[in-house]
Amino acid sequence: MNLRLIGIGAGVLIILSLPLAGAIAGPDFAVQDDGKSGGLLSTLGLSDPSRPSSASSSPTSPAPAAQQPGPSQQPRTDSQCGPELSSPHGLEAQTCVLVAEGRTWGRSYYRNTSGRPLDAVLTVMGPAGRTVQIRCAVGAGDEPGLCETPSETSAGAPDSYSAVAEFAVPDDEGALLLRSGSNSPAPSDG
Repeated sequence: MNLRLIGIGAGVLIILSLPLAGAIAGPDFAVQDDGKSGGLLSTLGLSDPSRPSSASSSPTSPAPAAQQPGPSQQPRTDSQCGPELSSPHGLEAQTCVLVAEGRTWGRSYYRNTSGRPLDAVLTVMGPAGRTVQIRCAVGAGDEPGLCETPSETSAGAPDSYSAVAEFAVPDDEGALLLRSGSNSPAPSDG
């Protein structure tokens, strides 16, 4: 086959795929302003500045609600986390108190490389003696996991809450392997 014909065909294919790439990137792709002159489509001469954008409306129809490009706004989640801890038994954990939209809950991130399944108990303590506790099965393996309490309506300032996760062997003796807290001091190297 003629190499020149293959080159021309590839060039046409690339030029035809650019509008498709803009469509995949979203409806605002051609009208995004990065403070420079235009964007990829206008730089290549593929956008038409005289064409009305999809957000404009005709004089007889009501104006659409303003939409912001990008992902929808997620509520802010504040966290108070203790240090990342590890035990000589092959367990790593970090425990946090999380607060969002007037709700508080506890979460413990862990990785169990001990080679055996473990039990975890996560307890969140709040003002006025409020306590929420959950038991989690911690599988053996190198994959990270998490244990999380249900969220409850906040009853005080975020710093009035604390969380503790205890990881133990699931047998009669329940040997404690690691305790991780949201307000634990960082371990010292001394």
